[in-house]
Amino acid sequence: MVNELLAAITAFFLPPMGAEGLAVPPDPAPGRVTQIRIQQHIVIRIPGPDAARRVSAPAAPLPPITWVERDADKCVRMEAVSGAAITRADSVDLVLAGGRRVRAKLGRECPSLDFYSGFYVRPTKDGMVCAKRDVFRSRSGGECRIQAFRTLIPER
Repeated sequence: MVNELLAAITAFFLPPMGAEGLAVPPDPAPGRVTQIRIQQHIVIRIPGPDAARRVSAPAAPLPPITWVERDADKCVRMEAVSGAAITRADSVDLVLAGGRRVRAKLGRECPSLDFYSGFYVRPTKDGMVCAKRDVFRSRSGGECRIQAFRTLIPER
């Protein structure tokens, strides 16, 4: 049964022989093992920085966005936070699901420059990040208490 299975697999993967004048290999002897190796090669091409810049660069640079701070809730849902940006020395801007932005104001003793390599927020039972309760922990080991949240609205 094993020989029949090997013969079927060999016939499936090997090109037909004999028609082009090639010798047909003999059947393997009983108890002998035949081996077939199948390899795949995948190439993923990534354009260099110059090619990517030519393709994705806008025709004209976009004007910078000026943000206006407004009052915000004391807490933000953790699951709503999708990114962060450091735009000022005293705060971290949180990008929320849906594109909204909230600025987490930090204390004076805690510059946001420490958070350039990322930060952590310890999960809470209520699933919220709250001002005057929670802290941002930097990857370098420091931590900063969040003083307040401010909603950011683009100035028109």
